[in-house]
Amino acid sequence: MTAIDRDRARAAFKSYTDAYDATNPRIALKIEHTYHVAEACDAVAREQGWSSEDIDLAWLCGLLHDMGRFEQLRRWDTFKDAESMSHAALGIEVLFGENPATTNIRDFIETGAHDELIRASIAYHSDFRLPAQLDERTRCFCDIVRDGDKIDIMRTIADSTVDTILKVDEDAFLASRFSVPTLAAFDEHRCVARDERNEPADYLVGLICFMFELVYPASRTLAREQGDIYRLLDAPFGITRPFTDPATQATWSRLKDEMRDWLARA
Repeated sequence: MTAIDRDRARAAFKSYTDAYDATNPRIALKIEHTYHVAEACDAVAREQGWSSEDIDLAWLCGLLHDMGRFEQLRRWDTFKDAESMSHAALGIEVLFGENPATTNIRDFIETGAHDELIRASIAYHSDFRLPAQLDERTRCFCDIVRDGDKIDIMRTIADSTVDTILKVDEDAFLASRFSVPTLAAFDEHRCVARDERNEPADYLVGLICFMFELVYPASRTLAREQGDIYRLLDAPFGITRPFTDPATQATWSRLKDEMRDWLARA
């Protein structure tokens, strides 16, 4: 019998998030995102042939990965770590802090046997790179949470307007250009670091580059099946007009063609 009771974990998550204003679209977005990431972790773990116990644990890690977002928004009214604190570290504080005010990890799972693995999957889920010293099992769970997060971020962005995400209007977005470091990251088939993004258009490249670093084959399959990567290529943020600058238009056409070719082979 598995040590993870999903109904108990869902109830604990709902109890925790009920304390926040779900009429706030940013809170609602993070609640929905959390459930999607948990289900993505479940789906990928199943397709990769993990044991039932590890599938449950992957699902739970997905459910807990963004626990810090709600306090981050309440305390600082932002989701930007640079303007507040690391939301991953805040999630660790919420779940594993010595003086938990409203919840702790035992509300979600009775046994403490998996605490260090869960802690790592939360702590490193948004880092640019995982620490080199992780043991293989911990790395597997960190990778699956990072994959699930990337897959659902693409959905979230594809469903959102450029004003909601980047706080610029369509004209400003279409007038922006691609920075050299961002294009270098794409050509190297890797994710874009935060300090490599300088213009609104760079954010779009950073999103599609998520595909390059999905670790599990089942993650790449799931992302293609869900189709959000194609929505980002065809109409980013729902925008169908071309970039203003002809050279930027040509570059975007190249990136789209190369990504479609890569997706056909991945």
